[in-house]
Amino acid sequence: MKTTAAVVETSGSSFTLQEIDIESPRQDEVLVKVVASGICHTDSYAAEGNYPIPFPAIFGHEGAGIVEKVGSNVHKVVPGDHVLLTFGYCGHCHNCQESHQAYCYDSRDLNVIGTRKDKTSAYSREGEHVSGHFFGHSSFASHSITKEANVIKVDPSLPLPLLAPLGCGIQTGAGAILNTLGLGSGDEVAIIGSGSVGLAAIMAAKLAGCTKIIAADILDSRLELAKKLGATHCINSKEQDLGEELLKLSDVGLDAVLDLTCSQAVMTACLNALKKRGTLLLGGATEAGNTANFDINTLLTGKSVRGVVRGDSTPDIFLPELINHYQAGRLPLEELVSYYPFEEINQAIDDAHSGKCVKAVLIMDETYGS
Repeated sequence: MKTTAAVVETSGSSFTLQEIDIESPRQDEVLVKVVASGICHTDSYAAEGNYPIPFPAIFGHEGAGIVEKVGSNVHKVVPGDHVLLTFGYCGHCHNCQESHQAYCYDSRDLNVIGTRKDKTSAYSREGEHVSGHFFGHSSFASHSITKEANVIKVDPSLPLPLLAPLGCGIQTGAGAILNTLGLGSGDEVAIIGSGSVGLAAIMAAKLAGCTKIIAADILDSRLELAKKLGATHCINSKEQDLGEELLKLSDVGLDAVLDLTCSQAVMTACLNALKKRGTLLLGGATEAGNTANFDINTLLTGKSVRGVVRGDSTPDIFLPELINHYQAGRLPLEELVSYYPFEEINQAIDDAHSGKCVKAVLIMDETYGS
């Protein structure tokens, strides 16, 4: 069948809407009519050629839509179901069995090579291969082929465009706090970077009952929003010395810091602000070869440094939990989201990069609005 997709022809080029061919779902696959898709920094990062994905390619990995067809071995959803789309995982390896699907042993082959695991693609143009299957679904398209593991069924009364970013950005930030760090009542945390991931982390820290939530960013507008969403203290790290301000606010030290910049200077400042046995958690896409240099004596006080992807989420459990928080008014996603027609994808990406919007969401089907 024919569908419309935002195709990137070569590394670093713009997204262009084109008609492409998409296969029918295989036995273990699902065809989804994409209603909306969030835009994540990782999409731009991949479009610049930073993943082993041949061009031309289709990106996007925060999709939401309606199931149109399912393969004979699919039992989780049926045509007509409303779904969110998220990352792929095998479900069988040790980490998946231990409820750490974000660290699936097959994660690379299922998410960032541009094909199915068997090296085929469901997408083509005039008979020529087009890479897709980004994070298992490539949601910058009017239709997506994905697998059963990638779909999360949701109540049809819920606003799909608003919930689309749960598939990556929101669950990454919220999961970093709730799943990876496991913060709770009385804990003190700093979040460095107040984009959609950082703001989701701030909301989660408030949910968890953290008593001190420090937000740092270089944009006052982001810091104002951070305070509205739960930050107790804000630092403009462009105008203030981050290390000095964290030490002023940390007393005996912070329980944890989530650093979404992965900058050497920032990491050093964050490590110094931790209490003994505190944790520095690193997240966000960073260029290959970015290294860290720590004084080992800093770590000998019991401090730890680790990374996180996808919020260490079990999507079938965590996304419904986040939806429950949204419905109860504890996760005000509407404060983060700005909507754009599909054809304005390049403008949406520019606005996200400039800070004009926090989380851009593309509308593929205006029937469902925003």
